[in-house]
Amino acid sequence: MSTDTRTLVARRRPRTSRIINGQPLPHPVARVVKGVLLVLVCALVVVPFLGIFATSVAPAEQLARENGFVLWPESFQLEAYRSILTGGVVSRALVISAGVTVVGTALSLFATTLMAYALARPATVGRAPVLTLLLLSMLFAPGMIPTYLIVKQIGLLDSLWALILPSMLSAFNVIVVRSFFQNIPAELIDSAKIDGASEWQIFRMISLPLSKAVLAVIGLFYAVQYWNAFFNALLYLNDSSLWPLQMVLRTYVVNGTNLSPADLGPAEILPPQPALQMAILVISFLPIVCVYPFLQKHFTKGVLTGAVKG
Repeated sequence: MSTDTRTLVARRRPRTSRIINGQPLPHPVARVVKGVLLVLVCALVVVPFLGIFATSVAPAEQLARENGFVLWPESFQLEAYRSILTGGVVSRALVISAGVTVVGTALSLFATTLMAYALARPATVGRAPVLTLLLLSMLFAPGMIPTYLIVKQIGLLDSLWALILPSMLSAFNVIVVRSFFQNIPAELIDSAKIDGASEWQIFRMISLPLSKAVLAVIGLFYAVQYWNAFFNALLYLNDSSLWPLQMVLRTYVVNGTNLSPADLGPAEILPPQPALQMAILVISFLPIVCVYPFLQKHFTKGVLTGAVKG
């Protein structure tokens, strides 16, 4: 090939971008546009949370001046948090929600893992009919009235168990954990059986330790479900002293009912209603926000491995 031909080919060859991790680096303009869009999206997500927190700690004078919503407080006042956390309706509801979430999540994980392991074992008696019923329950959910009648018939009205038992088992979560159990190598289970291990020992010492990722994800799903649930409380609890935090949030924030001194802990001065409402809102989402980052690393591994077989 002559020098002129090589020069012509080099001129016609498209200019490629720098390669990073096997992918071409985008054009600088495209990177700037993506960065600006990412900042805007983050602002849309973060600014409302900042406004909620700022309103909950802003002084009364600033709240009155800015019509009850503040983006940046002039000073930090924690009277609203002291009032709702030192006794009264919110403190009681917070304890109830925490108890229901912990007990409900533990029972749901226990029932889900047991059922998923049984459905994953080929030798389980009645495995196919039970699996069929489980899949049908995902397609044809029971209505509100039949569920209410069952809860009433077994005496769970005005009981905290009404917040746990009706939603203790999720068919979707059982299917996900079952698929994860099925991905455990059969050779590992066979070797345990040769060593004399029972099914319970295999479940407790092999299957569960290998399934920490999916159990963390499913546990978070159940915890968020119990923590955010208010509809069961609205249906089954007539006694307001048994209300979870989300029912208090619905009553005093969504419906706009004012908190009276009798609803709060001992306080010399009643904080402004916007500050009290935003403080309740902060307390309602803060536990999930704190727990989520620690379990985020398990999401991809837990959900994808449990949902895809092969």
